[in-house]
Amino acid sequence: MESHRLKSTFLICKQLTFLLLLLQPIFIFSLPECKFPAVFNFGDSNSDTGGLSAVFGQLPPPYGQTYFHSPAGRQCDGRLLMDFIAEGLGLPHLNPFLDSMGTNFSHGANFATAGSTIRRQNTTIFQSGYSPISLDVQYVEFSNFLKRSQIIRERGDVFKNLFPPKEKISSALYTFDIGQNDLTAGYKLNLSTEQVKAYVPEVISQFKTTIKNVYALGGRTFWIHNTGPVGCLPYILDTHLITAAQVDKHGCASTFNGVSQYFNQKLKETIIQLRNELQLAAITYVDIYSVKYSLIAQSKKLGYGDPFLVCCGHGGRYNFNNARRCGTTKMVKGKEILIAKSCKDPSTRILWDGIHFTEAANKWMYAKIVNGAFNDPPVPLNMACHI
Repeated sequence: MESHRLKSTFLICKQLTFLLLLLQPIFIFSLPECKFPAVFNFGDSNSDTGGLSAVFGQLPPPYGQTYFHSPAGRQCDGRLLMDFIAEGLGLPHLNPFLDSMGTNFSHGANFATAGSTIRRQNTTIFQSGYSPISLDVQYVEFSNFLKRSQIIRERGDVFKNLFPPKEKISSALYTFDIGQNDLTAGYKLNLSTEQVKAYVPEVISQFKTTIKNVYALGGRTFWIHNTGPVGCLPYILDTHLITAAQVDKHGCASTFNGVSQYFNQKLKETIIQLRNELQLAAITYVDIYSVKYSLIAQSKKLGYGDPFLVCCGHGGRYNFNNARRCGTTKMVKGKEILIAKSCKDPSTRILWDGIHFTEAANKWMYAKIVNGAFNDPPVPLNMACHI
């Protein structure tokens, strides 16, 4: 009898939990739309709007050709996902924290730099290509920005309008898109897949620390992208020995994608922990992996053709040569000639340079995440501030 009663109670609790999960999105949609006055972004080249270029030199043409009509610090022919997020919120594109030329931080700042990792790399950018601006350094920049921006605002004059007032800090959106380089860095050191997976928990732990530190400084709404399917990038497919047995039905290297999925699994588990630990935080986990993989799987159906054919490159199976990346030139009879140039129409391709996506692909992906279809919880961008 007691056993039957316990079983009935368990079933009722289970049904109530399921009902609450169903009603949660309905409840959230009944709340007012979030009005984010600013965005603070942390990340790598997937969201860098010019940080690395400001320090180590501008990218060459044809980067930026589609939207900005000249190089604009983005590893793309045009706008990044970060740009579409800003536009969707009615804000200007984010200025890089490291760029001192004509910058306006009143609507937020971008701390991302191309090549950034969560975990510091024991190498220089000239040796490996990885940025010295790891996530912990980006946090230090952010902390410094918060302190100094208020001091500068107090000076008045033109400076007051170039930095956000203190009240914008807690009501801002905090976006993160980083982790991909932590995985590829291991392979660059010739580590095995198991060795790369072995250090993922440490990387995620450092990621968690940064989120908690940002929260301690007033951040409340977090929009966190997981990492994409690295095994679908020509950069990986072309530079690593991959057997036919390791290639999945869509042409991606399943072993490498498995590492991305493991990283994402650990990241999602950590976000669940953070929701319990940071009671005032609204944290959205954005499944960029599934969005990108879905785009690659549907490439031909959507009119993009071969998903691995790079728009800007030179030679090789995928129009990608790691030694002659997009924008590479050579001297011919005393004249500099562009040899790794853009395809005729970047909007017909998914991949821009073998590592990064085209503006057309970024726009397609933005449309998938902005409405919440790939998010956990399944809420759209403009409702992400609600817990």
